[in-house]
Amino acid sequence: MDKLIFRSLASGSSGNCYYVGTRSSGILIDAGIGSRVIRRHLRKMGVDFSQLWGVFVTHDHTDHIRGVGMLGECFHLPVYATRRTHEGMSRNFCMTRDISASRKYIEKGETVEVGGLRVTAFPVSHDATDSVGYTVEYGGTRITFATDLGCVEADMLAHLAQADYLVLEANYDEQMLREGKYPYYLQQRIMAPTGHLSNDQTGACLAEHWHRGLKHVFLCHLSRENNRPEVAYDTVCRYLAERHIRVGEDLELTPLERLSPSGIYELGE
Repeated sequence: MDKLIFRSLASGSSGNCYYVGTRSSGILIDAGIGSRVIRRHLRKMGVDFSQLWGVFVTHDHTDHIRGVGMLGECFHLPVYATRRTHEGMSRNFCMTRDISASRKYIEKGETVEVGGLRVTAFPVSHDATDSVGYTVEYGGTRITFATDLGCVEADMLAHLAQADYLVLEANYDEQMLREGKYPYYLQQRIMAPTGHLSNDQTGACLAEHWHRGLKHVFLCHLSRENNRPEVAYDTVCRYLAERHIRVGEDLELTPLERLSPSGIYELGE
């Protein structure tokens, strides 16, 4: 059996898109960048759109769906989302192509099997029309995606407890946000329970709920204005160290770049 692989194609407020699958076929989690850029990055991995089983959408904000209409209607990729998220995408001004023939539904708590991958949706707290995270399982290996959420809730923790790999938001540094150029109302929205996770919240969550099976955590959706990769990394490391969890020994920790593709990570033993 081929190994499961993961690659971030983009991660941040300018666009989010992740590939998970094997060297020969897989899926996308979100498509918040242009289809041409996605195709270029995939081809460098030896994967084309014809080898994708679909796009799984977390929510209907523009930075997660910018390329979804083109992928669904022009390249005939199934687009999986909750019913309410599909409705929200239809109202979003950035959707230059409405999704019709490619529309597929996955609801919270439901598992869909595509190309040997088992994809399960779970609820997260975010201020979109509807928001989910996903766990993808293949050959006994699980990777969980929780990319936009304002607080950590029981459903996400249940998936984290079973995850071998985790893609988790670390959106902002609290001091940088408070002292930055964002107006007060936007700061409040970001810090709300339906907003985004701070580096401190992410670090505290991982320190409290890390388990021996969790091998690698990828910090995603870092803010351009209110965070930096080294700040996110150092903050999370500090929380882990307080619980005697050693980065580089007990688990790996990688902040994902906003605009550049990550390396290609082989998952599993």
